[in-house]
Amino acid sequence: MPLHVAIIMDGNGRWARKKNLPRAAGHQAGFNTTRDIVEASAKRNIHALTLFAFSSENWARPEKEVGLLMDLFLRGLKSEVGKLSENNVRIRFIGERSAFSEKLQAEMASAEKTTVNNNGLKLAIAVNYGGRWDIVNAARHLAQQVKNKEIEPEQIDIQRFGHVLSLNDVPEPDLFIRTGGEKRISNYLLWQLAYTELYFTDVLYPDFDDAELDNAIAFYAGRQRRFGRTGEQVTGEDA
Repeated sequence: MPLHVAIIMDGNGRWARKKNLPRAAGHQAGFNTTRDIVEASAKRNIHALTLFAFSSENWARPEKEVGLLMDLFLRGLKSEVGKLSENNVRIRFIGERSAFSEKLQAEMASAEKTTVNNNGLKLAIAVNYGGRWDIVNAARHLAQQVKNKEIEPEQIDIQRFGHVLSLNDVPEPDLFIRTGGEKRISNYLLWQLAYTELYFTDVLYPDFDDAELDNAIAFYAGRQRRFGRTGEQVTGEDA
């Protein structure tokens, strides 16, 4: 069982179009799927779940659609945080929040505060997030530490760099899932996905259910994670 699963939730708009529904209906259906996937992940004892909800590139979408997404996001926070807390889920948000309305920023902060002491599933929602932003932000933070003479440049290594990235409090993802048929990671967790198993499915996100999650987990279970070693080293056959 993977400890940490990261998902790009793709295909809401196409799902709606196939059913001759407005795109807003697709996003609402995707929201309902998210609720189910969070519950399913908790039941499967997955330690951390990270969901790519809104990328830094998504602002380029039509203004009306962005507005609908922000409204759904706000309503979703208000309606779901209590249930998440009751189920011992800890929620937090990664990404640049300053672009959001003050009301939405306040709701995000409130959700984090409400669930901060929960020790069950660690749910991270990536909003206005980009992997390049994450890396640049970390580099800026370390550069400031060097400028302040808190560390020497020679002290910057992979471990220290990882500590100032988003998601520094959970293991790097074991399994990445992208729904909707696209086969790219789209600026998502660029540093953290270095050794992650990548699973792509044509299933549109609103149709991604418990059974599809189990298919992805079965794919992961069939992989041999070598991290640079030989297969024989992993299995112990050359011992």
